Amino acid sequence: MDAPNKKLGALTVGAIGVVFGDIGTSPLYAIKESFSGPHGMPIAPETVLGILSIMFWAMTALVTVKYLVFMMRADNKGEGGILALTALSQRCFRFGTKSRWWVVALGMFGASMFYGDAIITPAMSVLSAVEGLNVVAPALSAYVVPISVGILIGLFVIQKHGTAAVGKVFGPTMVLWFGVLALLGILKIIEHPFILKAFNPWYSWQFLINYQVQGWLVLGAVVLCVTGGEALYADMGHFGKKPIRLGWFSLVWPALLLNYFGQGALLLADPAAIKNPFYLMAPHWALVPLLVLATAAAIIASQAVISGAFSLTKEAISLGYLPRFRVNITSERDTGQIYVPFVNWGLLIGILVLVFIFKNSSNLASAYGIAVMLTMTIDTLLLFVVMTMIWKWSRAFAVVMVLGILANDLMFLSATLVKLPDGGWFPLVIGAVMFTLMSTWWRGRHILRRKSNEGALPLKGFVDSVVDSDIPRVAGTGVFMTTSPDGVPNALLHNLKHNKVLHGRVVVLSVQVQDIPRVPKEDYIWIENLQHGFYKITAHYGFKESPDIPAMLADCKLQHMEFDMMETSFFVNRETLIATPKGGMALWREHLFVWMSHLAAKASDYFRIPSNRVVELGAQVEI
Repeated sequence: MDAPNKKLGALTVGAIGVVFGDIGTSPLYAIKESFSGPHGMPIAPETVLGILSIMFWAMTALVTVKYLVFMMRADNKGEGGILALTALSQRCFRFGTKSRWWVVALGMFGASMFYGDAIITPAMSVLSAVEGLNVVAPALSAYVVPISVGILIGLFVIQKHGTAAVGKVFGPTMVLWFGVLALLGILKIIEHPFILKAFNPWYSWQFLINYQVQGWLVLGAVVLCVTGGEALYADMGHFGKKPIRLGWFSLVWPALLLNYFGQGALLLADPAAIKNPFYLMAPHWALVPLLVLATAAAIIASQAVISGAFSLTKEAISLGYLPRFRVNITSERDTGQIYVPFVNWGLLIGILVLVFIFKNSSNLASAYGIAVMLTMTIDTLLLFVVMTMIWKWSRAFAVVMVLGILANDLMFLSATLVKLPDGGWFPLVIGAVMFTLMSTWWRGRHILRRKSNEGALPLKGFVDSVVDSDIPRVAGTGVFMTTSPDGVPNALLHNLKHNKVLHGRVVVLSVQVQDIPRVPKEDYIWIENLQHGFYKITAHYGFKESPDIPAMLADCKLQHMEFDMMETSFFVNRETLIATPKGGMALWREHLFVWMSHLAAKASDYFRIPSNRVVELGAQVEI
């Protein structure tokens, strides 16, 4: 095998271990909930064939066609996911317009729903896997919840140490998992090949026509077979399009279909197997190994979602949707391996609450699906913006294509909304809370930036006035950080007011986050010589990057500007925010914004500036 093929093979195995964890554990519960859930169907040939047919065509339409064909084409410099799509879409509208605000709001809401999904997925996956104890050793059924809780706590405790070491086994383990899924399904299909008729879409139509309202209601359980499909798009930047597509078509999709059809064949032969059709497909001697493998797959699926939440949070921070939470890089070799303590413990608390409230996967299934389908629907709406304004497709053609995709989204979304009283409210509450936090932070930062710009002195005029004064200059470099690169930083004015001196070299530094994942190395530093020892440096970063100011200053030597860190002092503002009735937001949102500002890491920590080189100058700001 030549080098390119080896690399493609390794990336494909890696993608199978990360991208498909969520959708790959759906066989643990999707069939079971479709027939035994709150709106479950009676087991009969027409219902089994109908539900299997809908599952096949749902995966075809929502995962294969929508995400692998259309959404993966809507990449932002190779990156996917709701926030990457939002950043791509918002550049189509001028800053400050209502259209741009709606795009940002949709993106924030979609991201908010992901946090609801990130709480439900680990709880659902681990519970459904450990519930194999009910089949393997019914006497141990009372230990399902304690064991699940122990696994989940252990999973979150190890996050701070990074997962690079154990991550190497994720791919091979999931390849084995999908192989076992396929094998179990094949053995049952051989016994009852009649089940293969479900590939015929006629059975889908007949099912929906014959059962009407009840058939529509059961779609809320059938949708569980596509949960995790959005990860194919979200993780595109980690592995690339080709490995994800290759993994889906060559292994994951066939294995899932074979397993679902095998479970259907089992139910036709033995309707009593509905109590846990996944585990009852296996021979008795294989139950314990299957339980261990299923639990490992559930842990891997949970890890993928947790890592996704960390990555999404980092992007939201960069784009200005969340405060600067502390982000730790857990791998020196891979800066994508990150740990966000605030998110880690917040997710764990939410998951434990969920497990203790719902206690088993069947109850929890009522809360599952809503968050995923809302995110999928938002993806479709933003895809329309990309189709018409970036790809320049005919509006009429784009409308037809999007309406076709949206019809599927809304059909399944409407069915999941029926589950609101039974637990569907949980992800919506999490999503609503996160959307409130994100929109409040985004709006508050815009108000602060506007106030800062309104009161700022023009930088060039200030430089000219300083030259004509007799202000003494001291040796060294003073770096003054600002969000307004054309105005005089408040820290510079305060330093001048209190210390009555200026450094021999004064640098006004601003960090700008672009709507692309990464800024090319040769373009990320802009230096402007303002004369008289004053310089303006603008550092450009993508929303996937972590700003590192010392490293950036070291790179300035490529433009013939060098810094000695022992001769450089950094001046940053430390704002004390005060909520006022006459501010730019409702008073309760201003208090919320103030509270969120206390959660933010210090600028010096976020930008990795050595603490012994930082001077913080406080200021009170009314919002």
